[in-house]
Amino acid sequence: MTNLEDRKNAFEAKFAHDAELQFKAEARRTRLLARWAAGPLGIEGEEKIDSYAGDLILADMREKGDDDLFRKLKADLDAKGAGLSESEIRAQMSRCLDEAKASLSEEG
Repeated sequence: MTNLEDRKNAFEAKFAHDAELQFKAEARRTRLLARWAAGPLGIEGEEKIDSYAGDLILADMREKGDDDLFRKLKADLDAKGAGLSESEIRAQMSRCLDEAKASLSEEG
């Protein structure tokens, strides 16, 4: 029975670890998106970019998935007349997530 208990505990630990890594990657992705969007939005200065990143993180926590984050980005970019399409924004979201995951795996 201890073999099954050990396996169960190992699976639970891996699940928790994977969930933590995903959370960290998504948070890092959102910060990268804020830096990217700062240009078209005319946001300058580290404090203002960090503040915008916080706004994006809050938007991303409203519902499961990335649609809430996308809607916030799209609305902000449209309000500034950035003229970026849905596919361009979603591609940038994907690139930022890939970069975030790569940087996490480099850290160990």
